Amino acid sequence: MKIREVIDKIDEHHLFVPAFQREYVWKRKDAKRLISSLIKDYPTGTMLTWETTNPPELKGGYVYESTKGAVKLILDGQQRITTLYLLITGEIPPYYKEEEILNDVRGLYVNVETLTLEYYKKNQMESDPLWVDITDIFQGNVNVFDILEKFEAKNDSAEVSKDMQKLIYNNITSIDRIKDREFIEQIIPAKANIKEAIDIFYIVNASGVNLTDAELALAQISGYWSKAREEFKEKLEELKARGWVFSLDFIVFILLAVTHQQGSKMSKLHSADNKENIQKAWKILKDRVLDYTCNLLQSQAYVDHRDEINSVYALIPIITYVYQKPDHKLSEEEINKVIKWFYYSQVRFRYISQLPQKLDKDIGIVSKSENPFDELLNLIEAERPLEIKPSEFVGRNIAHPLFSLMRWYFKSKGAVCLGTGLKLQQNMGEKYSLERDHIFAYARLKNSRDENDEVYYDMDDRFDYSLAQELTNRAILTLDANRAKSDMNAHAFLTSVKKKYPNALSLQCIPENEELWKIENYKEFLQKRREILAEELNYYLNNISITTDVKTEISLEELIQSGEHGFIEFKSTMRWNVREAKVDKKMEEIIIKTISAFSNAQGGKLLIGVADSGEILGLQDDYNSLREANKDYFEIHLNNLINSAFGKDFAPGAIQIHFPTINEEEICEISIEAGNAPLYIDVTSKNGLKQRGFFVRSGNSSQDLDIDEAASYIQNRFTKN
Repeated sequence: MKIREVIDKIDEHHLFVPAFQREYVWKRKDAKRLISSLIKDYPTGTMLTWETTNPPELKGGYVYESTKGAVKLILDGQQRITTLYLLITGEIPPYYKEEEILNDVRGLYVNVETLTLEYYKKNQMESDPLWVDITDIFQGNVNVFDILEKFEAKNDSAEVSKDMQKLIYNNITSIDRIKDREFIEQIIPAKANIKEAIDIFYIVNASGVNLTDAELALAQISGYWSKAREEFKEKLEELKARGWVFSLDFIVFILLAVTHQQGSKMSKLHSADNKENIQKAWKILKDRVLDYTCNLLQSQAYVDHRDEINSVYALIPIITYVYQKPDHKLSEEEINKVIKWFYYSQVRFRYISQLPQKLDKDIGIVSKSENPFDELLNLIEAERPLEIKPSEFVGRNIAHPLFSLMRWYFKSKGAVCLGTGLKLQQNMGEKYSLERDHIFAYARLKNSRDENDEVYYDMDDRFDYSLAQELTNRAILTLDANRAKSDMNAHAFLTSVKKKYPNALSLQCIPENEELWKIENYKEFLQKRREILAEELNYYLNNISITTDVKTEISLEELIQSGEHGFIEFKSTMRWNVREAKVDKKMEEIIIKTISAFSNAQGGKLLIGVADSGEILGLQDDYNSLREANKDYFEIHLNNLINSAFGKDFAPGAIQIHFPTINEEEICEISIEAGNAPLYIDVTSKNGLKQRGFFVRSGNSSQDLDIDEAASYIQNRFTKN
């Protein structure tokens, strides 16, 4: 079928999109790539259609009438077809409303000389007649001679060469002929029923990366419950109006959790046998549970909207727990435990990786345990320490969940805006919406100099820059107060705040020692505020509720499945270079570097014999490289490396070494405590020379700090922790 015929059939109500299809999600870059491929005559995929006299619900509100015979539905290729419709006609296709097109790809311009594609840029295109809206070409609104006339006028009537005239004409013609390109069509026969058609749709999409498992499950649900997508979207819009922006995927995860106590096997929702249970569950979720959960978070956890949450999937165990309650409400004690777990799930990145598997685990505990959130909290603690240390704030910006926790805590204690005195929890109106402004203005830090005209803080230095942006240099202000503050000197600003609102500074954990408000004492200010925040946040979290010490062991296998992060590192071997099939001293150096990085940060766990992917490799290659191929000689060699690098006094109490067996393979588990003193190590440079290095665990890697960065870090990390 030609592209022009596809568009005509859509306009003539002969070609439809079923309601179970996902929304239009392409972005402008996707539209550019499609048109570029068509111009170059590259393959652009196929269209899967289904001709039927018994269609499911259709997008766009069109009601099928059996007297009109068979209709054809687009099952695959909808994103490309919608993009072409938008760009060729300049209109919204009839199966969508304008507000449903979240990314409007219209307004794509083409340079008719070079065939370069760009979205409108005024400075580049306003005075250049060679840039033309591609929709005008498709609609026949572009006259080659008008373009040439405008071009000559712009260039002082310089005559356009015949070659250029021909080039422009051919380019415009080749673009217009895109409408005559064949869109290869694969057709599901009319005898197929809706279940068979959706199964084919599933198979086609499952072989690629176009749809998520949740989107495919939603397609199946919509097949046996035609109003599902519409009902879900209606509730999502209602929640969005209150600041809670969720996706359709999120709804599918919730349905899987409450109907099957699962977080991973979306295929359990595919069967039409689910219809009655899902409809019943959705009514409870829609009418009671979702509103209750959002209200609980707003009123008791001080979460005002979705943007404050690091991982929204932490709400799924909570929603499941509320759903299971006979009256769908929690007691005060239950609420406190839920909130405590929620806070730790955010700040300790519970769902940063292995989301479906962790949801399986957590939803299973919620469904079966008498003290589910006590157990869930123990799971987090088994992966990462719960206690927040001052050094965790170093270099962290407002994207880190510690900032959200800080904001929630401020609201809980009745903190006020530093500029207006209004409570942060009760701001109303746009000009009183909350913002996070620098206490020490970035511009002032950047330009500050001492009496010798030396800069205090070098913003070309990544460590100094990260300190300038650190979340501990932020205060919560209303928009109106933030505009009034601008880049005011920190000392002047904080002095005025203290005078107007005497308690405002302490309520936002801001040091009240006025010496620390001077720009030359900025780093001391940060350190003091880190200490205050760590102390108060830990006290607050510990006392939200008293949790029962329910032992929930997290297996090493689960820990490995969670992937590498700030507190866990995998190494395939200790000393054997698999690629070169020989002993490699550089690999031993990496082991020592990793141990020092964990010690210099917050501690962690190093697993040897595990690939980066989490595959269990075992230690046999390392064993075979030693005088005797066994665990004892491996441990002796490892201890010798550690003692040589850090001294014999380091290991006792600082590290623990174990040799667990997983999948019949022995691995080495090294648990490293957070150190009380900085560890430097000797590392080999690229030219083979030994030099001193200082490493710190950052994210899922060991970061090498230069001399100045190390000095600043050590001062902040080890002065007081």
